Amino acid sequence: MSSEPPPLLALDLTGTFAFGLNGALTAVRAARLDVVGVIVLGMMTALGGGVLRDVLLDSLPPATLRDWRYYTLAAAGGLIAFGLSKHLHRLETPITILDAVGLSAFAVIGAGKALDFGLAPAPAILLGVLTAVGGGTLRDTLVRRIPSVLSSGLYAVPALVGAALTVLTVRTGIYGLPAALGAAVTCFLIRMLGLHFSLNAPEPPETSGRPEPPHDGT
Repeated sequence: MSSEPPPLLALDLTGTFAFGLNGALTAVRAARLDVVGVIVLGMMTALGGGVLRDVLLDSLPPATLRDWRYYTLAAAGGLIAFGLSKHLHRLETPITILDAVGLSAFAVIGAGKALDFGLAPAPAILLGVLTAVGGGTLRDTLVRRIPSVLSSGLYAVPALVGAALTVLTVRTGIYGLPAALGAAVTCFLIRMLGLHFSLNAPEPPETSGRPEPPHDGT
């Protein structure tokens, strides 16, 4: 069972469910998979980042596979998305909000766990980001899409900020539940502002807003 403080655990479990729901929605809309494929893709989205983090930390078996609540909620999110796929468009906003909650919780918890294993600040931040975006990247790769973390809105940037704030508070000796929640809230707000104002990370000036011209092979 997880040893996280109850508020962070609640955010973590909520994010797991939301990522499972969101990943399964992608399977339904982009790939038209059957029920098994939908649930598997939802679970991979919800659990993939944490599994990748724990494999890199040599923390085996991964934490999300030792606690039944994580894989149960991930599977439940996938099953709900499959059963209610025709009606979930009405819940786009709540699902987006829950997804941002998951992104925030995973970034903070991932960075904190990396520090607990003795990693330096920079790799700890990277593992925090990996925890937050790794599952979605696996999902998009499997359905042959450019990963959303590389192509849409402010997604990796909020995770990077949340992970960096977590590392900063730990290294300065002020880390605790309030600091962790503050880092998660900051990540959440950046993500929601990015969505509300349709903000994107900077693109190269010569290609921004224009498709890459085809190569003629010469």
